Amino acid sequence: MKHTFYFIFALLALVSCKENVFDVNIPSPKKSTYMGDDLKLSKEAYYDKVLGALVGSAIGDAMGASTEMWRRKDIQLKYSYITGFTPAVREQSPEGTWGHNLTAGATTDDTRWKFAMVKYLSKYQNDLNPQHFADFITDYYTALARSLSDNGDIPKTDFLDTQIEKIDWIKEWARVAMAYRDNPAAYQRSLNRFYGGEMSCAGQLYTPMFGLVSATPEDAYSIAYDHSIFDIGYAKDISGLVSAMTQVAMRTQNMDSIIDAATFIDPEGYQDSRLVGRIAYSVADASVKNVLEVKDLVLTDSLSATDSLIFKMPKGFTGNQKDWIHQEMVYQYLEKDEKAIAFHSGEIWQILVTALQFGEGDFEKTMQFVVNYGRDNDTVGAVAGIILGAKDGYSNLPVALRTEALRVNKENMGIDLEALAHEMTERNAANFTE
Repeated sequence: MKHTFYFIFALLALVSCKENVFDVNIPSPKKSTYMGDDLKLSKEAYYDKVLGALVGSAIGDAMGASTEMWRRKDIQLKYSYITGFTPAVREQSPEGTWGHNLTAGATTDDTRWKFAMVKYLSKYQNDLNPQHFADFITDYYTALARSLSDNGDIPKTDFLDTQIEKIDWIKEWARVAMAYRDNPAAYQRSLNRFYGGEMSCAGQLYTPMFGLVSATPEDAYSIAYDHSIFDIGYAKDISGLVSAMTQVAMRTQNMDSIIDAATFIDPEGYQDSRLVGRIAYSVADASVKNVLEVKDLVLTDSLSATDSLIFKMPKGFTGNQKDWIHQEMVYQYLEKDEKAIAFHSGEIWQILVTALQFGEGDFEKTMQFVVNYGRDNDTVGAVAGIILGAKDGYSNLPVALRTEALRVNKENMGIDLEALAHEMTERNAANFTE
């Protein structure tokens, strides 16, 4: 054994002493940016797209608010097929509507997060970083807690109920944000119990907003990824991707380019993960292929008795029987991969990409696909809505939906989407002006 060691050592020494005369060095490919140029828009075009993104997100949120977490068969029993807003007949909840049985067009925490993000982007416009984001959330929580008895008086019960519900919502986030500011060990403990320790879709509620203020898709991904302090595992990758897709939507009408962001934008190198690869890409690729395969099927004009029951077209569906069969088949595909909780980041992502591919860029078709599938349909609708709203701009959104979304959010929810879009434009348009 000893002699073998000396032999190997001597051999290595001999090889190292030899002059390396082989000078062929084939270079490795360099990663190019997905869309190399910075985003350039006029101030008017930028405002239209920002408003479109905010309103599009609110439309998706509101369309799903009344049936959030429902099964699609239950949706069909009550509503047949949803094509617009329905009254939000539901009990108030911290993550929900903050009011019992609100009017059609009412929104949930998905839209409240867009409001909060406009304020965060305004406050830290030139210095967006996760530490400031944690500060922002902690400060909001602190202000709410102090408002319970700011001057030492006992608050009225109605006021107390209202404030406690707001605190109930943000405290889950504040626990993580405060620990993030404290120390790494505390942060890891609080992060791993966030909403039960499940891989929730936390980041997707707010990270698409970074796509509205970033110059390139890669910038949008990176800043979103850094701010996804409530996400674990590949949920962080997904939170970066929805931001990048929103940024791509600001510059193109091409849905393939928007969806392909999930393939080509990977600053953190998820694709290089051993054994598994990039889960977000695998899910997106399978979703796109499934939709394409279903739409490529040649269907007969007649159905068997069994198929007539399985593929019974709901009243109000805007397409024909063959269109419904295609949609039902895609729904069945999605149901095979349901997660333990409906707000699992991977499930939200799968439904989102499937809906974007199935809708082919059509806003109403995509929203109807999302909402009538059920599950966490207000969140999927909000993410799809911000992407398609950024693509189309407010001026190209369906008139009835966009008008009602603006009115209800302003009059009933206290959220002026036009004012928020103006605020973002005044603070960010100079970065994109042609």
